[in-house]
Amino acid sequence: MEPTLFSPLPSPAEMAEWDRASIREFGIREEILMENASREALHVLHKEFGSCADKSVLLFMGSGNNGADAAALGRHLHDAGARVLVLHTRPLGTSKRAAGYHVRLARKTGVQFMLLRQHTLSTLPEPWQHPDCIIDGLLGTGFRGALRPDTLALVHWINEQRSRSFIFALDIPSGLDGLTGNASPVAVRAHATVTFEAAKTGLHMPGAMAFTGRLHARPIGIPKAVREAHPASCELLDTSVATLLPVQLGDMHKGTSGHVLILGGSRGMTGAPVLAAQGAMRGGAGYVRIAAPRQLLADMTSGLPDVLTSPLGSGDTWDDISNESLADALQRATVLVTGPGMGRSAGALATLTTLLTLPGRPPMVLDADALYLLAQHPALKDHLRKDDILTPHPGEAALLAGTSIAEVQSDRLATARRFALEYPCIVILKGAGTLISCPNVPLVLSPFAVPQLAVAGSGDVLAGLLASLLAQGLNTRDAACLGVYLHGLAGYLLQTEFPCRGNTAQDIAAALIAAKKELATCLPPAI
Repeated sequence: MEPTLFSPLPSPAEMAEWDRASIREFGIREEILMENASREALHVLHKEFGSCADKSVLLFMGSGNNGADAAALGRHLHDAGARVLVLHTRPLGTSKRAAGYHVRLARKTGVQFMLLRQHTLSTLPEPWQHPDCIIDGLLGTGFRGALRPDTLALVHWINEQRSRSFIFALDIPSGLDGLTGNASPVAVRAHATVTFEAAKTGLHMPGAMAFTGRLHARPIGIPKAVREAHPASCELLDTSVATLLPVQLGDMHKGTSGHVLILGGSRGMTGAPVLAAQGAMRGGAGYVRIAAPRQLLADMTSGLPDVLTSPLGSGDTWDDISNESLADALQRATVLVTGPGMGRSAGALATLTTLLTLPGRPPMVLDADALYLLAQHPALKDHLRKDDILTPHPGEAALLAGTSIAEVQSDRLATARRFALEYPCIVILKGAGTLISCPNVPLVLSPFAVPQLAVAGSGDVLAGLLASLLAQGLNTRDAACLGVYLHGLAGYLLQTEFPCRGNTAQDIAAALIAAKKELATCLPPAI
């Protein structure tokens, strides 16, 4: 499977390797990379804050390269007419090589520096007691662990100024883990952040958004050859996913777009397969069929004339479903959705086992109760195929991984990487910042974290949407990427009508039409 390439999201270690390779293999001086970073930071600051002329700007300079970026930015701000003071956490003599170069250059041009001591912040000179702008250059993207007490005090002080000073973070807000996006235990709450060359993985994790403010990624001159030779292990879904939209041909018919079969539903849970069917229909499938215990189908399909049905057995449970009736339902199916509202009975387990072990079966999207049964009966994992898709939310992911929800959420990237190693198929870890894992290719992160998706049935809609894209001929990874993006975009578009939530999963399914229309505007012009 040749992966579609999206925006790279390097880890802090991968970004450090990009820097090293640029310097060692291409001879780009580190001083130049820092100069480029500081100029890009200046441009973003002007865009976010406006002119800095005659403004008081207080820069916090840590001991690493992030601090050197602050020194270089201080020089540019000084030249632009700002009243600049750089507070440094270590004696300036400890700044070596490229960092030392930029410190010396800034001092030569007239930038004022002051060593941070115990009472420095309470005795700042007049222009900087209540600065117009504070620049955070304390810690970089390589920071992990807990803040030291002295740095923690600085972070608290910066945050206390937030109501009257514009807070601008260089590369990452100090105190934020560049890999996981977790605060340690707090972090600078910036109004805006400029990150260099590419956003690091942690900056797009859901927990980071409260600290980064508006996030800007700006190039600093890392050669394309370096990025290609050292590819990032994670990518960010972007509008280039529009190229995966199924082509609409004038001579197409309903058979062209595939046949989605949804197996699910149980007493009290008849809505889940219906929502999956709505997702499949709005996704563009030619046929959508629900197969369920016979006595449940009337409740499911009332008001859904577009959905076909396959009654299974004679009752309202999965316990008397024969293999023959399953085989009849599967005859024309090109993709299966298994699990929505199915329940966890012995009959549901038997049905799932039969489906997974069926020779030559279609690709399958496993959701909800199918994931619970898979976690409880791990031998079933041996029957998964590379063209299947699992769609766990954090609770289901914890069951599959044998861990807790808290552990899944504390490092979603690690959980997704584990799935890529342990499962032969696509695994979509749902939630804010949905992650798509697949063996031997980069993880893919959704840019969407919208509360309008946090409603019961949202995942059922996604399962049906994914199946419809598979039915229309997309390969599994492309279907996962396009489906996750459209689902997220639908939730984003619902914010206009439902700014305080209150939408339903059916609204998400209906909004898929607008989402596809919106995404189609991003397609390159036809030649």
